[in-house]
Amino acid sequence: MLEEIITHSAEETTSWGREFSKRLNAPVLVLLAGDLGTGKTTLTKGIVSGLGAASEDDVTSPTFTLVHVYGRPAKVYHADLYRIESFHDFETLGMEDMFTAPSVAILEWSERFPLKSPWPQIRIRLEHLGGDARRITVL
Repeated sequence: MLEEIITHSAEETTSWGREFSKRLNAPVLVLLAGDLGTGKTTLTKGIVSGLGAASEDDVTSPTFTLVHVYGRPAKVYHADLYRIESFHDFETLGMEDMFTAPSVAILEWSERFPLKSPWPQIRIRLEHLGGDARRITVL
C-alpha cells in the first residue's frame, strides 16, 4: 500500500517519524532512500525517539561511524551505506549483530545493496520539493 506524506519543515518530518514509529514491531528493516539532504536522518530522529531508544538530540548521521546503536538492550540500529563501495565493505560493518535479537534496523542509502533478510521490510523514499518541503513515500 503506497502512502505519501508532504512535510514542510524538519520539525514536521521528525514529528511524522514519531507517529510512524508506532507502526513498527521488531524485528523490522526500515529502508530509507533519497538524495543527500532529503531528511533521512531527520526522519530517523523521530523514529528512534518515538520508539523510546534515544532522544532526538542524541540521534546523528552515521555517515562516518557507519552504524549507531540506540537503546539498552539494543532496540534500534541506524546505519548509513553511502560510503560502502563493495560487498566486502558491507560485510565488515558487523551488521550481523543486529540480527541476533529482534530490533528495528534503519538503513540510509539502502538502495546501495539489496539485503536478504527474514525480517519484514518497509521502504521509504524521501524527496526535496523545494525549500524545507519533503515528500515521504512509504512503499
